[in-house]
Amino acid sequence: MDKHLLKTVAAVAAAFVLTACSESPKPAETPAAEAKKEAPKPVEPVTGQTAFYQIYKLARPWAADLTALSLKSGELEGFKNADGKAALWTAVFVSPSLRQARNFTYAIADAGSIQKGVTASSPQAWSGETKESRVIQQSAFQIDSDAAYKTAAAKAADWLKEHADKKFTITLGNASRFPAPVWVIVWGDAKSGGYASTVNASNGELMK
Repeated sequence: MDKHLLKTVAAVAAAFVLTACSESPKPAETPAAEAKKEAPKPVEPVTGQTAFYQIYKLARPWAADLTALSLKSGELEGFKNADGKAALWTAVFVSPSLRQARNFTYAIADAGSIQKGVTASSPQAWSGETKESRVIQQSAFQIDSDAAYKTAAAKAADWLKEHADKKFTITLGNASRFPAPVWVIVWGDAKSGGYASTVNASNGELMK
């Protein structure tokens, strides 16, 4: 793939109360049964939409006109990203009225300085939309990252057979040259050789 094109494409988610006093006591569970019952489910990478909505719930009180600008996968020590899912996601939300932007990060676990859950940066000045960076309306964000990855990987199948060791990044963004927000999936990078695909985040179609 042309390095210039690759660089261009790459730029662009109750508790129960015991009240049954009159009920007859239940037999005590064996230690093995208790251990099996309490065994936590393994923590796994999540899709972009999963991270996005976790972030959105925390970010929403910040500004009444809050809207997303981008969402990007990241690496988290001890976990392997795969199939369009990632252990770490970073979203940029903006407020046109405040002319500010904030980074919000969602991590599935603690790792070094990164805390599990959602964390937010301090607001920074934002000059507004550009042709290469436009806001993303939630109604246009219909396709999740795993579905977009599957579409892109099918197109890149031959290349991936020869470059199975290449890690991927997947980014949700919006630019004037696209009819809708897009997922940009990049394996490798322009310096070491890579492959990039762009998938429409509204209908799931591969962009040409």
